[in-house]
Amino acid sequence: MARRDDIGTAFDRAVKMSPKGKRTVTTVDFVAELKKVNWDWSLKQANEWIENYTHNFRDISTQEGEARTFFMFNPNGGY
Repeated sequence: MARRDDIGTAFDRAVKMSPKGKRTVTTVDFVAELKKVNWDWSLKQANEWIENYTHNFRDISTQEGEARTFFMFNPNGGY
């Protein structure tokens, strides 16, 4: 059974650390982590959740479509 609390946990598990220390997450990885906790979301639903429930991730996608990439930024002006 899917639990709402598992959504945030799945997001945290999908976040990756780059060698330069930047944290990124893709909607593909987020959806894969959601499936592990019994949530079956589309890429569009995952993007909407990221846009609505995270405030320190920006879209850095280089291509069109729903498979997007976000990175964590410092809202105080730094990266």
